[in-house]
Amino acid sequence: MADQLDKAVIARAYARWAPVYDLVFGAVFERGRKAAVAAAERIGGRILEVGVGTGLSLPDYSSSNRLVGIDLSAPMLRKAKARVADRRLGNVNGLAVMDAQHLGFAEAAFDVVVAQYVITAVPDPEATLDEFARVTRPGGEIVLVNHLGAETGLRAIGEKCFAPLAQRLGQWAARHGGVEVLERRAMPPLGHFSLIRFSRKASA
Repeated sequence: MADQLDKAVIARAYARWAPVYDLVFGAVFERGRKAAVAAAERIGGRILEVGVGTGLSLPDYSSSNRLVGIDLSAPMLRKAKARVADRRLGNVNGLAVMDAQHLGFAEAAFDVVVAQYVITAVPDPEATLDEFARVTRPGGEIVLVNHLGAETGLRAIGEKCFAPLAQRLGQWAARHGGVEVLERRAMPPLGHFSLIRFSRKASA
């Protein structure tokens, strides 16, 4: 019940932001979005973007990739669908309202799962990551961009509140056993965000 209430609150919040989201956040998160797309395209193929929002990232992917986007917010997805139509993005195979913690896809359905600025907004990050791993094929990748906190330096001292999530991501990978961390690097603006890549082990 608590999870459902949390999701309802998140959905309402994004519904309020939908009309101005691109204007307010488009430029701020641009480099993180482009870095996530570039990381996903190292693998390419069938890509799931979780928390696709208004579809800002969709035009940045190569037309050779097949894209599916999901979001908890129907108003955000309406804007994404309009963007797909306006830009004639024929490689977008589908956009759907869906809960990231309960993905309606078969196991190993995607080559890459991308989640930008999502994992700190979900009620249960570990359960959500379990779903990301489930729908990622062996040898595929999970690409996250989020505020996970600094590892070193003065900024790390002021970000102790974010440390538990960063630690939990590492603990999740160890507990899961079928994934491994490939990369973690700071992202703009001001290095407050991190890009982190997980690989689904080929033996999984």
